[in-house]
Amino acid sequence: MEIYHIEDASLFPNSGPEERRKRILVITAVEAEKDAICRGLKGDGRFDVLAAGVGPIAAAVGTAAVLASAKSDYDLVISAGIGGGFPGRAPIGSLVVAEEMVAADLGAETPEGFVSLDKLGFGTARVHAHGSLVERVTEALRNAGLPVHTGPVLTVSTVTGTAATAAALSARIPGAAAEGMEGYGVAAAAVKFGIPVLEIRAISNPVGPRDRDAWRIGDALNALEAASTILREVQL
Repeated sequence: MEIYHIEDASLFPNSGPEERRKRILVITAVEAEKDAICRGLKGDGRFDVLAAGVGPIAAAVGTAAVLASAKSDYDLVISAGIGGGFPGRAPIGSLVVAEEMVAADLGAETPEGFVSLDKLGFGTARVHAHGSLVERVTEALRNAGLPVHTGPVLTVSTVTGTAATAAALSARIPGAAAEGMEGYGVAAAAVKFGIPVLEIRAISNPVGPRDRDAWRIGDALNALEAASTILREVQL
């Protein structure tokens, strides 16, 4: 795993040696997301960016490995990438800042329907994002003219591909705004180390029937780059 980082403190003259700059770890799934974020960050040395792999397990393992390393001393972890938006909540090309990261398919199937990990009594499938950070990031993105929404972001191991599954997820998790494959894994690792966590998704496609021809990955990556530029200006 290769982490992108810059050590040139001269780029940030307002942060003297007596004041430790905050360090922020950004976790993506793939290199294309990492590259878009790095372009937006423009060499800001507070941020390290890692493409940890696809899915909640790879995301959790990659995040935990960095946080457990002797050199890590992070103040915030951000899960960032492209994802699906629930129709009526987050259109293609918009951004979603997660209020909570939900492992939407972590639980049990029963004759009566899906039962979440929480209801099974084996823990929780939800991690709440840092509330004031969600507000600050959302406000900054909105003030920059970027379309942004908030709500639960669902983490799934199998990407939704039917209208029936999309409807079931929306009913199970009211207000669900977006779907990805890594957020809960990143969040679980951050919580283990006592570090605040955020998730930001740029929407490339609607959650529902799988239609690759209708995906706008390029637009979503551009939105992710734009959001990363704004992150540099937010008091994180």
